[in-house]
Amino acid sequence: MNNKNTLLFYSAWLVSIVATLGSLYFSEIREFIPCEMCWYQRILMYPLALFLGIAVFRSEFHLKWYVLPLSILGIITASMHYLEQKIPGFGGFEPCMSGVPCNVEYINYFGFVTIPFLSLTAFILVTVLLLFLRKE
Repeated sequence: MNNKNTLLFYSAWLVSIVATLGSLYFSEIREFIPCEMCWYQRILMYPLALFLGIAVFRSEFHLKWYVLPLSILGIITASMHYLEQKIPGFGGFEPCMSGVPCNVEYINYFGFVTIPFLSLTAFILVTVLLLFLRKE
């Protein structure tokens, strides 16, 4: 891989690691109980950290096609979750029928930065970085 592709791959991997560690921080250290939508986002983010790590160390450019569907699904899931938090009539999706309600905002920095917003940002960054990768 050339230097630009290597940097993009490393950056995408770093974003996925920070997002994974951030979700673990919120649940294990701050003791925020994840709702079901949060769990779906974790299910999509955690493998990204693993697969991108493997791809970085093996310099396998083609693995982007295996992780892009996860990050795109993550964008959709995080967007739905964020809309549920911020738009009152958007609540009540089927996944949020039991346990912690998905519209609970554990954090709300600057009036818009919530946990699903952070997740959405990470999924978008990973997707954009992977889309900029080019064949050798």
